[in-house]
Amino acid sequence: MVYGAGECGKSSTPDREAFKLAPCMSAVQDETAPVSSSCCAQVKRIGQKPSCLCAAMLSNTAKMAGIKPEVAVTIPKRCNLSDRPSGYKCGDYTVP
Repeated sequence: MVYGAGECGKSSTPDREAFKLAPCMSAVQDETAPVSSSCCAQVKRIGQKPSCLCAAMLSNTAKMAGIKPEVAVTIPKRCNLSDRPSGYKCGDYTVP
């Protein structure tokens, strides 16, 4: 998958942001797993730019780490983020 330049700003890339989602590893593989507060904090920070969060979740780094995009898009809701980008289309997935 090819991403346009700049989803995550000039100083970062989707792959670099995907590394920051490390606290979310169990939560992005299992929809029933608890989501840690450190995961929610990273998702909230990265999610201020929904295109960046989406690109990070679909990045090669995320794929190699075993992130399941269909589960990853549920994290903002599972964190109870009131300002989550619900309805945002992320590849083949939609943020609930």
